[in-house]
Amino acid sequence: MIRIGTIGAKALYLLFAWLISAAASAWLADRKGYPERVGLTLGLLLSVAGLLVMLLLPGRPGSKWKVQGRIPRRRRPDSAIRPGR
Repeated sequence: MIRIGTIGAKALYLLFAWLISAAASAWLADRKGYPERVGLTLGLLLSVAGLLVMLLLPGRPGSKWKVQGRIPRRRRPDSAIRPGR
C-alpha cells in the first residue's frame, strides 16, 4: 500500500525552520530600517542563511535598531497599570 500524503518528521522540522527564518528575517529587516520584503525574500530564498545575512546587515540611521537597541523593550499596556500602586 502506498502512502502519498505522509511526510517525515525531518521534513516537517525543515519546513518550520524555513518559515520561522522567513518571519524572523522580515522582523529584523523592519527593525533595521529596510523594507520587510527584503527580509522576507532573504528568509524564503536562503532559509536560515538569509536570517544570518539579515543579522549582518547594518541598521540604517534612525531605525528602531539604532534608536531602541537590538532587543526591543516590552511595555505593559495602559490597562495593566493600576493607579495607586
